[in-house]
Amino acid sequence: MEWLLAPEVRPFAIALAILLGLLLIEVVSMFGGLSAGSVLDKALEGDGDGDGWLAGALGWLNVGRVPVMVLLLLFLGGFAAAGFLVQSIAGTLAAPLPALVAAGVALVVALPVTRQGSQLVARVVPQDETYAVENADLVGRVAEVTLGPLDEGKPGRIKVLDAHGNWHFLAARAAPGTGPFATGTSVLLVDRDAASFLVIAPTADLSPT
Repeated sequence: MEWLLAPEVRPFAIALAILLGLLLIEVVSMFGGLSAGSVLDKALEGDGDGDGWLAGALGWLNVGRVPVMVLLLLFLGGFAAAGFLVQSIAGTLAAPLPALVAAGVALVVALPVTRQGSQLVARVVPQDETYAVENADLVGRVAEVTLGPLDEGKPGRIKVLDAHGNWHFLAARAAPGTGPFATGTSVLLVDRDAASFLVIAPTADLSPT
């Protein structure tokens, strides 16, 4: 325990503490019916669009294809694990490296680890558009708003059950002239544009199936 508080491993102990804190926040927020990760995704939506080195870097890390919270957890875990390992090996061979030097080495290791981990997650975790169900198959179904309110501005999030009994978590916003729709509200998917599904209020006789 004392080693975790030593100056040479302090950056990695802090990264580990942040990782555990984010996990706790995500679990608590999910019990409240709202994912902190979804809030991050909405706040950062569009940051990976466009050209330039920043867009290229975000694309390289699979931002937009994997939830931002997952990327943060992968990076923090890779950074902490690499840092502890580097300092452990250095301490065994001679003496621990200066914290800044070890942090630089850990950063170089953590970035490709984050990329590889996000690629694995992208293959396992269902995305907004899955290979099993086409977008057109979801139009006409009733969904529930999970991150709102939905208006005609930036998209929020909804969850919808497909014909095979699988849940899809999608970006959506209110169709022109409708909304806003609060979190927990039922909405009807009526169309889709380039960025998200468009929803309206369902009639009383419609159900999620």
